[in-house]
Amino acid sequence: MLRALIALMLTLSFLSTASAQEKAVPDRSATGGAQTLEDIMARQRGDDVDNSFRSDATGNPDSAADTSNQLGTLGGASDPELWRALRFGSADITASNNGPAATTLVQDGGMKWLKFREGPLAKYGGDLLMGTFILLTAFYFIRGRITIDGAKTGRTITRFKAIERFGHWLLAGSFILLGITGLISLFGRKVLIPAFGHEAFAFLAVGSKWIHNNISWAFMLALVMIFVMWVIHNLPHKSDINWLLKGGGIFSKGHPPAKKFNAGQKLIFWSVILLGTSISVTGLALLFPFEINMFAATFAKLNTFGISGALGLGELRETLAPHEEMQYAQLWHAIVSFVLMAIILAHIYIGTVGMEGAYDAMGSGEVEEQWAREHHSIWVDEVMADTQAGSTKTTPAE
Repeated sequence: MLRALIALMLTLSFLSTASAQEKAVPDRSATGGAQTLEDIMARQRGDDVDNSFRSDATGNPDSAADTSNQLGTLGGASDPELWRALRFGSADITASNNGPAATTLVQDGGMKWLKFREGPLAKYGGDLLMGTFILLTAFYFIRGRITIDGAKTGRTITRFKAIERFGHWLLAGSFILLGITGLISLFGRKVLIPAFGHEAFAFLAVGSKWIHNNISWAFMLALVMIFVMWVIHNLPHKSDINWLLKGGGIFSKGHPPAKKFNAGQKLIFWSVILLGTSISVTGLALLFPFEINMFAATFAKLNTFGISGALGLGELRETLAPHEEMQYAQLWHAIVSFVLMAIILAHIYIGTVGMEGAYDAMGSGEVEEQWAREHHSIWVDEVMADTQAGSTKTTPAE
């Protein structure tokens, strides 16, 4: 008898399983709340998913139970509906802190930001700096140091005044400190903790953060100084085209004529001004969290002018949580900083071991006249002409 009951139960279970398998899977996305496996897989792949069936399912106050009735959901919203409202920023939240991010309890960009920061940003940023260093080293061994071709005159000409050198070194020194402390913040957990331990890294990280935040003001001040002092000398000139076509004489003997700044130096100048300004603006956004929000407005303009579509980015989100604004600011701040660091590495190379006599321009401010004639002949002629004109004016009449 027992064996017969067991056989009957197994038979019924098989029949019920078969009927369940034959039954069509309902279209849960049409139920107004439940998501499908396709939705979940699409989000995991990073595809865009229409979340309206979830974002709109946040409860209905009209369906709330009467105050005298204990049945029903509180306020017309179930727990899942409440969490969806928090998730999509539509919940009615009151916080004791009146800050702009106080009522944002759930936001989308956290994990994407963290994965990008620890993945592509760190990898490609590190590769860029290492690749630049390797290329400069290889170039030095292949090309060698660029020396002064002609005989030195023993005479010098003033290239930069004291205030110009101060502005340059203030910018250079602050940027180097900002670069080092920024790299510590980005790579510290992966590199410094295994090497020195958590306590040493904690001390170094706190110090780096303090230096980074405060030295940034010196960088921004120096950026304004060099722009005001040198912008007039870095405007385009017809000699720049010839200089670029000849590669500045780096790969051949002789150097094309140039004014006070040649085309290569002008490219570095405008790179520093434009990228440095971008770094400064995003840095201010990070120094004053949630006060400077620029990315949602930028995304809206990119969508309006069709730039995002032309770049293959699709329709960019125009509504961002305050935290997401800060995350985008941090990523842009780091990306632009990596690019500028690579440019400055090349600039440091040319200004030190790469070219004879170049360091004197920012060291003492006086450069060998022959060096000046070889690299900036137009500027030398202008200086000499001004000097002669000044001497003529001060010479007493006979």
